Amino acid sequence: MSIQVGERLPEVALKRINNGIETVDTRSLFDGRKAVLFAVPGAFTPTCSEKHLPGFVEHFQQFRDKGIEVACLAVNDPFVMQAWAQSQHVPEGMLMLADGNGDLTRALGLELDASSYGMGTRAKRFALYIDDGVVKQVHVEEPGEYRVSSAEYMLQQV
Repeated sequence: MSIQVGERLPEVALKRINNGIETVDTRSLFDGRKAVLFAVPGAFTPTCSEKHLPGFVEHFQQFRDKGIEVACLAVNDPFVMQAWAQSQHVPEGMLMLADGNGDLTRALGLELDASSYGMGTRAKRFALYIDDGVVKQVHVEEPGEYRVSSAEYMLQQV
């Protein structure tokens, strides 16, 4: 079963590049702040690179103006996430989180079997609105959709 509104975000360790590989946990990232955590099936994939991440890059400051942090999650390694961030001109302050083994994705119940594409287990395309570590909104896309997890949609919801 997937994460529900009112539940705490599971405590899971993730990786990111910040002066080398850094291990960060969801509690330290999301407790005490408001955030949108959006997930993509894979860095450098078409919809993720042409629409999903670029929308959050474009609207990043609008989220910040509302006091909301923005974090991107993918079942990729931290080096891929860093390279993708650089290629997409991700602004400083937007978190690019690597869920390399899919631990958070599984804990959220939002995994996607992309084996038929040679990609193994990935994250479904989704966006969560989190306040002090508690999930306040859950928006999960249907397969092949890109609507309710977009930056534009999330800005209307928060």
